[in-house]
Amino acid sequence: MIPRATYRIQFGTQFGFADAAAIAPYLAQLGISHVYTSPYLQARPDSKHGYDITDHNALSHELGGDAAFKDMVRAFRTNGLEHILDYVPNHMGVGGSDNPYWLDVLEWGQDSPYAGWFDIDWDSHSEYLSGKLLVPFLADQYGAVLESGQVQLKFDHRSGEFSVWLYDTHKLPITPTSYRRILGTETLELERLADEFGSVRNSRAEMRSAAAQLKNRLAEYVADNEQARAALESALQRFQGKEGHLDSWAHLDSLVRDQHWRPTHFRVAADDINYRRFFNISDLAGIRMELPAVFLHTHQLVLRLLLDGSLQGLRIDHIDGLYNPKEYLARLRASGGPSLYLIVEKILAARENLRDDWTVDGTTGYEFCSQVTGLLVNSAAERPLTNFYYEFTGETQSFSQIVRESKIKIMENEMGSELESLARDAVRIARQNPRTTDFTQNILRRAVEETIACFPVYRTYVDGSQKSEEDQRYIHSAIVQATRNEQELDKSVFDFLEKALTGELTEHSGSGFSRHSVIQFAMRAQQFSGPVMAKGLEDTAFYRYNRFIALNEVGSSPDRFGTTLAAFHTENQHRAERWPHTMLATSTHDVKRGEDARARLAALSLIPDEWIAKVSRWNRILYSGGNGHQTPALTRNDEYLFFQNLIATWPADLTLPCVLDPARVAQYSERLQLAMVKSVREARVHSNWISPDTQYEGAVTEFIRSALDPDRSKDFLDDFLPFQQRIAELGVRNSLVQVLLKVTSPGLPDFYQGSDLWDLNLPDPDNRRPVDFAERQNLLNKLSSEAPADPVASLTNNLQSWHNGAIKLSVINELLKFRRDHSSLFALGSYQPVSQQSENDHHLCAFFRSAGSDTCLVVALLDARLTPRDFQKHQLPLPAQQPVTAWRDIFTQRTLSPSDDALDLSAVLSTLPIALLTPAIN
Repeated sequence: MIPRATYRIQFGTQFGFADAAAIAPYLAQLGISHVYTSPYLQARPDSKHGYDITDHNALSHELGGDAAFKDMVRAFRTNGLEHILDYVPNHMGVGGSDNPYWLDVLEWGQDSPYAGWFDIDWDSHSEYLSGKLLVPFLADQYGAVLESGQVQLKFDHRSGEFSVWLYDTHKLPITPTSYRRILGTETLELERLADEFGSVRNSRAEMRSAAAQLKNRLAEYVADNEQARAALESALQRFQGKEGHLDSWAHLDSLVRDQHWRPTHFRVAADDINYRRFFNISDLAGIRMELPAVFLHTHQLVLRLLLDGSLQGLRIDHIDGLYNPKEYLARLRASGGPSLYLIVEKILAARENLRDDWTVDGTTGYEFCSQVTGLLVNSAAERPLTNFYYEFTGETQSFSQIVRESKIKIMENEMGSELESLARDAVRIARQNPRTTDFTQNILRRAVEETIACFPVYRTYVDGSQKSEEDQRYIHSAIVQATRNEQELDKSVFDFLEKALTGELTEHSGSGFSRHSVIQFAMRAQQFSGPVMAKGLEDTAFYRYNRFIALNEVGSSPDRFGTTLAAFHTENQHRAERWPHTMLATSTHDVKRGEDARARLAALSLIPDEWIAKVSRWNRILYSGGNGHQTPALTRNDEYLFFQNLIATWPADLTLPCVLDPARVAQYSERLQLAMVKSVREARVHSNWISPDTQYEGAVTEFIRSALDPDRSKDFLDDFLPFQQRIAELGVRNSLVQVLLKVTSPGLPDFYQGSDLWDLNLPDPDNRRPVDFAERQNLLNKLSSEAPADPVASLTNNLQSWHNGAIKLSVINELLKFRRDHSSLFALGSYQPVSQQSENDHHLCAFFRSAGSDTCLVVALLDARLTPRDFQKHQLPLPAQQPVTAWRDIFTQRTLSPSDDALDLSAVLSTLPIALLTPAIN
């Protein structure tokens, strides 16, 4: 079943299966058809998000386990709901002691049956990592941690296994052949077991079963024999040193050196990591989903849930991390049954389209989020806001320069090992042909780095099969720009690299190059370019370039100031024709700011001169002696980010005429401080995650704390609050427009948890805070029970007293009820923009949705400053093929009759900045 509307919920330690079941009646009453859940397979203990899965074939115990899951599905069905799972095929949670497959690889190395499941390069660093897996989980240098006694050898009496534990958290199993070094000869049985463990390798075909039997014997022997337990404890003591004396730990160090793993400081990962990670996160290890055995194993549970009807759809997380996304999706579609609803988390760059040969229903909707925000942004404000940004902050770089620099910084500092690995692959290919054999690893590393830094999209999809003109165009664009930037490299290096990345090196017979090596290199480079773009663009550049942060959003281009109405209509028409069931999102768990925060920021572009004057005044007030700020505490760039965050996310219950509660202000201040510190670290200019500059971060938090202290900053707050109230009220109107366009545009609307009321969240983890569903249920009950005799008066009252969010909730509810009653209209309907001739054309978005005889007319006011008075004597022309004699607005219940094939705009928009008109029934 294709969803009608989805509602994203975030599972976690405070919200499990039972909690999801409890809100099913509310979601059904709201008009939702499918609950869209965060991952709920077994993850690391206390997982805050569920993306660190340790077992794809078990439901999370912490969320409630099997019984609670069945109760949740039953509650969904009882309320007419189905659900979609956010599924994670790219990586698993590692480290700790919870992933049995990872632990098996640590124990057996390349002999583990799961060694090939993880993307490990066992020969990456022959000098000290040959045949070993890097374990970068130490908080200090290995020697320092060893000397401090935080590397301990322990025995598990139940399993009969020895493991080294780091900080009593990370389990590193000892390979069974090393047990003989531990057991000693204090008893005859221990001596015999030591000898047999030492001989396990001699029976390679059966070594795992032999080792398991020996472990069981050891466990039983120790359990039944007090002398054995004492002897074993004595044996372990030989590996125990004295804290502060490194030499005393020599026995343990020697044992560690003989294992299939090497523990290191976490910073070593940037240079020496030898397994693919999720971005640069070492405790999320990439898995080789391209292997049929891995696919079959990891999809057993989810396919069973799909086939037995417990689950109806999948959202595929980080599709660009997979080796071959198209092949994976085809396999999943074939396995999941004909009714599987399948979407992908795919971030489309500007002018990039979702691949037509992917067997999916669409994306998770980042591109729509960007388009609708851009539609609300006044493009005429670009010049004054840009000039002021550079003047106020002193910044000089363009956004494109920042992106390139940020991507290079990520590759050199956090993903250097992955870059070196690609360079090694490239040089191996180059040496296959005399024409390229002199390209050194250093030269190729520089060429790869610059090319990836210039990539205009997250990745390409070369797979050695049918050539794609899109892929060739994107790669050529990157190569051309890289050649300009790296002029000290011979152009022939980039010619070689372009042909390697496109697979053209082996298109002709007699090339001398291995086709397998070339295609493998191209596909691995694609897995690398996506994370570099994500970390460089979203998690670095977006926090450096603060010109207008409404545009600094996943799927957006901050250097593109606004979306034209024509472009918005074109994208909607494309969706209607090609991707009618794609998701439309305005908030997700990954957005930098909530949807209503962006709506407020968009309103700033309507009054750029006033905003500029306010920021300049606030800066003077806050740095005057009377407010406790004698000298600049933070850079102007971070200060400007603070002012934008403040105007965007100031709580509704603190907005005038509400009373300024000091306790609530302090609570908000803490949230903003945390968000600003995260921004500073992500920007990687004055601080970072690896080596935080606590002095600068302290200055930032103290600035915010002081600025929002009603006693210390009275002058600032007195000036800020009236202006904030005005922007908030304009933002409310923008928010209603955003909701209308999301529910009525081609595709299906998705609502992020809590966004049914005001979504003024800051970045993660702020946007994962608990949602008060009881408040929402009570408010919806009140709205539903009132059934006002005068809808116009009720809407007017809710709009004027907007603080509690009732106006947004009521609009969402009415829209979703209409969508439920006209499901075919939105699932299959055509999209027709309304041509306008008035001087306010660019301030109005209007379109028809039609399916057979069913039709509706959508009207949205894009300039929140305008009132019905501004549209007096302005008409909305209706096409001749829409012979409707009277229209009814679903919100106001008013009937509007066309005159001369046009509607009076002042009447259409007399109550709200939005209207959804349907043919009136006489």
